[in-house]
Amino acid sequence: MEPRPYRIAVPDDVLVDLRERLRRTRWPDAIPGTGWDYGADIGYVRELCAYWADGYDWRRHEAALNAYPQYLATVDGVDIHFWHVRGKGPRPFPLMLVHGWPGSIYEFYRLIGPLTDPASYGGAPEDSFDVVIPALPGYGFSGKPQEPGWSPARIARAFRTLMRDVLGYRRWGLQGGDWGAIVSTKMAEFVPDEVRALHLNFVVVPQPSELRPEEREVVERRALWDALETGYSRIQGTKPMSLAVAQADSPAGLAVWIVEKFRTWSDCGGDVDAKFGKDTLLTNLMFYWAPNSIASAARLYYEAFRDRSSIVPSKRIEVPTAVAVFPKEPWVAPRRWVEPFFRLERWTEMPRGGHFAALEEPDLLLEDVRAFFRAFR
Repeated sequence: MEPRPYRIAVPDDVLVDLRERLRRTRWPDAIPGTGWDYGADIGYVRELCAYWADGYDWRRHEAALNAYPQYLATVDGVDIHFWHVRGKGPRPFPLMLVHGWPGSIYEFYRLIGPLTDPASYGGAPEDSFDVVIPALPGYGFSGKPQEPGWSPARIARAFRTLMRDVLGYRRWGLQGGDWGAIVSTKMAEFVPDEVRALHLNFVVVPQPSELRPEEREVVERRALWDALETGYSRIQGTKPMSLAVAQADSPAGLAVWIVEKFRTWSDCGGDVDAKFGKDTLLTNLMFYWAPNSIASAARLYYEAFRDRSSIVPSKRIEVPTAVAVFPKEPWVAPRRWVEPFFRLERWTEMPRGGHFAALEEPDLLLEDVRAFFRAFR
């Protein structure tokens, strides 16, 4: 399980093929003036794909991604791709950052420098971290599992092996959102003596049987969200390969499916371009297109739906936990619902931000992570 140095190097023929496919896209018609009402705004996605074909410079972004040391390590039969950046400062604290869907390790790119070298970014050297950012199995440039059963629980065990047996850490912290939060929570459940502290910006807990009056609005809002916005998870959780053929064949189809989520789940006020910018959206998309990983990524939903115990805590998490609540996070839970399941030591109500916290509001997330982990160094 010795880590092997790795560099992202997408072959030229993959990029040529991508541009040709984008230029040959057969676009559907849309009812004039409907915008995003029926799902993706075809006009915006056409604009994005035109830039992807003729303006976006992957090689520039690839070089930036390769500026930080990255590796492959074979764990449980699957290659895990990860950044591992040592901290600069007295006794850097080991911290694993775990992404979700439809994101990638790129979500954390802007945090690597401030976390590992805080003094160079206006922070205190004492706040430095050794940062480990793994791609979930089946995502990005990690290997694709070749057998069923890679649920969040199995990924949590694999990431624990990565931290302890591959990298040699004995205690570490975790931060995650979306699947990253679920995987991190399971790791804290499995090895509470090794996970020193847990920081989440996404929490999945059962709804209590008795609701307070002010919580009924939360339940109604969630029910509406489930009815209108969770079709993607039902498809990926039941028939992921029926959709994946189209996404693996059409970069425009891939872009539609993912970018619509970035708009809907973020605090962008409906303007996804203004919040993220086309280069950020496309660089994240490249983690799905270049390694052809959209199918293997979607299968995580299928596995999780068949192992529901890997989604929610099976018992109270006794690892000290912080939750950063971003107001536009669709799956936010009231603090009272969370407290029975976690040893909650910090709860931060953020002034802005949504599901993609590390991309949307990196400074807010950074300061909350720094503040929380100071007590556990």
